[in-house]
Amino acid sequence: MPSQPLVPALTALLLCALLSPLCSAGQAASQASDSGRTKDKASAKPPNPEEELQRALTDAGSDRASLVHNLEGFLTKYPEYPNRTGIYRALVEASLQLTDNTRAADYSERMVSLNPNDISILLLAIELLERQDDQAGYRRALSYSTRILDLVERASPSERSARVSLEQWEQQKKSDLANTRFLRGDLYFKLKDYDAARKDLDASYETFPSASAAARLGETAELQKDLNTAIEEYARAFALAEGKSGSVSREEIRKKIGNVWRLAHGSDKGLGEYLLNTYDTVTLRTLKKALRNKGVKEFSEFTLRKASSGAPYPLKDTKGKVVVLNFWATWCGPCHELEPLFAHVAADFHNLPAALFLSANCDEDETLVAPYLQKDKLTTEIVFADGLDRLFSVNSFPTVLIIDRKGKIAFRSNGFQPDTFAHDLSSAVRRALDKTDAAPETNDR
Repeated sequence: MPSQPLVPALTALLLCALLSPLCSAGQAASQASDSGRTKDKASAKPPNPEEELQRALTDAGSDRASLVHNLEGFLTKYPEYPNRTGIYRALVEASLQLTDNTRAADYSERMVSLNPNDISILLLAIELLERQDDQAGYRRALSYSTRILDLVERASPSERSARVSLEQWEQQKKSDLANTRFLRGDLYFKLKDYDAARKDLDASYETFPSASAAARLGETAELQKDLNTAIEEYARAFALAEGKSGSVSREEIRKKIGNVWRLAHGSDKGLGEYLLNTYDTVTLRTLKKALRNKGVKEFSEFTLRKASSGAPYPLKDTKGKVVVLNFWATWCGPCHELEPLFAHVAADFHNLPAALFLSANCDEDETLVAPYLQKDKLTTEIVFADGLDRLFSVNSFPTVLIIDRKGKIAFRSNGFQPDTFAHDLSSAVRRALDKTDAAPETNDR
């Protein structure tokens, strides 16, 4: 649940849009007022709040200090104005541009008082309170983080969008829980309540392992003179960190674990082997997928998932069909080269309902798939292998199989020859469509 940048470039137009429809209403009222004055100045009505708000915005122009002054004056005159949230937000952003973090934090908390269950506003208040770097601010931020955690825990699947699968919703909730636990644990850390910090940070890491949680746990253990735990946590952070560009610098973690290791062991001896062992353990645990379709032995009894949405894709309807499977992974260069050839063959059989073409992804880290599919628009149906690779002993990529009408392998290609692949696969599909008892062919390259 990372917070978004807080200081976009503001213009009078943006502020007007932010406070819409009040600004448009104010403009209309102002125009009407001008027209009325030209007709009869004596009959002009006193300015209403919308007109005064419009005037406050117009008079400030591009001067942020004047904007703050004018809007605060408006609030003094109209303390119960209905759209105070919009005005408070404008004051927050203008105050940040003036580097007045105290005023910005104050107005963010006023926004919270009006919108106590708006997570984005709560996060904004927490970030601004943290910038003040004082214990009172941290304590208020802590109370807001507890409120967010309660909101996330009480979230129900019934509230999810129809476009989001239950599995996707559950994964997002896990991520939100982990991020909120980390946020609160980090605030406990800054308040020097290390026991409470470890409880939340441990829960965050167990829910969704991250370098940030592990690094903070390492720092907490080090401050509590628990060197062995500090070493363990720093090693996990080192395994999960992403060079210098991630949220946690692997270089900085290397310095921290080196220092603690020397304090515990007197030298760096053994540290390298320890880091490698931890790396293997952590990455295997982090990337390990649930063992789907465990115990299923028949192809048509498998239920896969669509990579695009996570929606179930049962294979029971493939009985009596010829199914062509392309097993691939995002990191596999030859798979990228094969895909357009596979798609070309699939297009040739598009009008034959008895032939089904599927691309089965085998990445251990499934989070790599969505960005890949956004970049490379594959035309065949993309599913997660979900144990099919285990059923057919696929251990190299790309591997292409043809499953005949009886669920048996009619063709297998481990690797491929670009010049002949499309012709060979097309011919094999036609033979499988024509014959139900064809002997399996193997085409190892």
